[in-house]
Amino acid sequence: MNEEFEQQNAQGEQPQIQRPNVTRPGEFAHPEPMQPLPEVGGPTLEPPGGIARGGQPQPTAGGAPSNGAPASGAAFGLPSSPAFAPIPPAQPKKKRTPGWGALIAATVVAALVGGGLGYGAVYSQFGKARPAAAIAESASGSTPVVKQTADNAPDWQAVHQAVSPSVVAITNSSQEGTSAGSGVIIDKEGHIVTNNHVIAGAKELLVSLADGRVFKAKLVGTDPATDLAVILLQDPPKDLAFAQIGDSSKVVVGQPVAAIGNPLGLEATMTTGIVSALDRPVTTQGESADPFSQNQASPVVTNAIQIDAAVNPGNSGGPVFDAQGRVVGIASSIASIGQARGQQAGSIGLGFAIPVNLAKNVADQLIKNGVAEHAFLGVTISDGVAQFNGQARIGAQVQSVTPGTPAAKAGIRSGDVITKIDGHNVSGGTSLTGYVRQYKSGDVVTVTFDRDGKLLDVDVTLATRKDAK
Repeated sequence: MNEEFEQQNAQGEQPQIQRPNVTRPGEFAHPEPMQPLPEVGGPTLEPPGGIARGGQPQPTAGGAPSNGAPASGAAFGLPSSPAFAPIPPAQPKKKRTPGWGALIAATVVAALVGGGLGYGAVYSQFGKARPAAAIAESASGSTPVVKQTADNAPDWQAVHQAVSPSVVAITNSSQEGTSAGSGVIIDKEGHIVTNNHVIAGAKELLVSLADGRVFKAKLVGTDPATDLAVILLQDPPKDLAFAQIGDSSKVVVGQPVAAIGNPLGLEATMTTGIVSALDRPVTTQGESADPFSQNQASPVVTNAIQIDAAVNPGNSGGPVFDAQGRVVGIASSIASIGQARGQQAGSIGLGFAIPVNLAKNVADQLIKNGVAEHAFLGVTISDGVAQFNGQARIGAQVQSVTPGTPAAKAGIRSGDVITKIDGHNVSGGTSLTGYVRQYKSGDVVTVTFDRDGKLLDVDVTLATRKDAK
């Protein structure tokens, strides 16, 4: 488990973050949402962006979201945030899967487990830290790249025609009944990337291609820490189409995107919109491989791509494409306004996708090893406020450092408030956790932190811990 969280209820009606799951056409199951966790003690500062795997992002002072940073609040107290939940898979009327939690993260404490630190640094009164600087087309094979029109507007009709053969509907038959979700084919061997919560507990997996052909699939590997999984078609056809993978590090706010999937059992549905924000810290409840286990799965933390394209139950695991038809994210969760008990939430224009660079990293490991490894720092953190040079900035405050870990070797101490990692603003404990999970073992990152009113940098060589299979 890479993170541990303390959470308390925010006051008032909260949007809930849910996974888009799917039902067969005409059969709309209504899973009951989990009740918010009981209130626990913690700092009065609420997490920036307040995303509890579906937390509602807070606008900036100007009203527009920016990289997960919260709006300014009186005495650094932020407004309560919506609850994020994984997009639930579609389900038939006979049996019902458990509802998805509306987890409101107020105080986030994350134990970032990870490897060793390596860095060349200057020894000073701050140990190893140093002063920081001022603030083509065919019926099979890879899907073609779509050219935009002369006026640079997206040609969504061409995109859908090009990429829809690589998008699949997944039916999961488990002890709890039948549910459905989405996925995307990533190679000619028939490997499919989807969400872990789409295939959790499966006794049988059936995959429907865009042309109506149905194949059995087997599980290759799951990564509950990121809510990702890979399955493999059995006896895939020779004319199998697979998607082109884009680069999520080049995604920008405002660019057009499209989600294609299986919402409410309606296969190959495309919805379009724009990227609303990047690096949005989202926390949702993880999914146990055994739905009847008494042990609750660990939360999933993602610095997600926020989109306003409609994402609904059943979209979970489906691809988000750019205007050229390249996959830039995997739809995983939505934020929604609290609904009556027994009702299933739908899109309110706040959808979240796992960046494809993270998805590809995890998928490659699952295909090769069956398990995935994640980078870690080796610190326990909470939301905090750094104060230096006459200014205050929200960050992740170090509560404790585990001996022998990358953080300990780098000289990071309890009480330090981390404000950046590799130049990315850290807006709280959840934000830092999401960033660290995007790195690989051996990556060297620059951690910027406040110590006693001075802003410092230190280079950290991340290590990894192998998650249980």
